[in-house]
Amino acid sequence: MERLTAKQNEKIKAAVSIRDSAKARRETGLFFLEGARLCADAAENEIEIYRAFFTGKALEKYSDYSKKILASAQECYEISEEISSRLSDTQSPQGIFCLCKAQEKNALGADIRPDGKYIFLENVQDPSNLGAVSRTAEALGVDGMIVCGGCDIYNPKALRASMGSALRLPIFTCDNAPETLKELGKKGMLTLASTPDSSAVKVTDVDMVGGVVCVVGNEGNGVTRDTMSACKVKVTIPMDGRAESLNASTAAAILIWEMVRK
Repeated sequence: MERLTAKQNEKIKAAVSIRDSAKARRETGLFFLEGARLCADAAENEIEIYRAFFTGKALEKYSDYSKKILASAQECYEISEEISSRLSDTQSPQGIFCLCKAQEKNALGADIRPDGKYIFLENVQDPSNLGAVSRTAEALGVDGMIVCGGCDIYNPKALRASMGSALRLPIFTCDNAPETLKELGKKGMLTLASTPDSSAVKVTDVDMVGGVVCVVGNEGNGVTRDTMSACKVKVTIPMDGRAESLNASTAAAILIWEMVRK
């Protein structure tokens, strides 16, 4: 395995760029992963690993995870602790990093099941919320998550917050939320727009049999007007307390539960 020691090595500079820049991720078709468990999850889920970087200590300490990554990666490099500190986006780096091939799917593709259950995030900005929703979605068993605008689904913080769920759960993207929802509605899916407006239909009263897509909006502004109009039903989460709204990931968790429990 080739050893890299210079912080200005082009491979290291490229990895840092992909870690920090959504534009670099789009242009290269790669995304950045950090941590033994998360990188091993990529290998186990047959995500194509382009490059992997390990410190000598990490190869020994996380040998079981490292073996899976080494067996899957196209290129593997040993790096110094100094380079590990430069690559790391966390306070306590484990010394394992990967660049993986992005696997985005279009929401209007054939992989969307007309009888499936999907949570739709519109312009959600906080990577922690994006990661938390994907984790909940996988845990509760929806068929996938659709993301339009907002945080990049391959943001490193979002991937860490997902605890690996974003690597296992089918995630779809779209450029135009209203048009996508109209098309999904034409396929017979029930499209729901969530809102704190108490005049909307209580989500607990909605018949969730069959295909359902439920939209959660931006943390500050909620679902956009055009997207709201494109959905068949406006739904609200009944709240008897004094709070006027819920955190985006909390609202999504409740809506996902209502989709799957029926």
